[in-house]
Amino acid sequence: MTTAPTDSIELARVAARAADDKQGTDTMVVSVGHVLAITELFVITGAPNRRLVRAIADDIDEKVREVTGRSPIRVEGNREQQWILADYGDVIVHVFLQETRDFYEIERLYKDAPRIEWRD
Repeated sequence: MTTAPTDSIELARVAARAADDKQGTDTMVVSVGHVLAITELFVITGAPNRRLVRAIADDIDEKVREVTGRSPIRVEGNREQQWILADYGDVIVHVFLQETRDFYEIERLYKDAPRIEWRD
């Protein structure tokens, strides 16, 4: 169970659906607010190549802006396209190149954190 605000959950679901629409792999929404003071939710997805990492991150940005009117506070990793992090404050979106995701295993760090269903 999550204590994340409804608007945070909605933003995360929009981001996850956008990633899925662009062929993001193993997309998940993880409630991390109970262990991290800096944010409520992580959206984590992967891609097999750098070009797709960038395309997914761009599409997430576009869809989140369209649906919620919000833009990220900051974005890191656009140049390298191995791990793009978009920080919306209450939601942090991670778009990984698959080999980078496999190396960092971020979801393993939060394996006990609740998952949020994002599919309709």
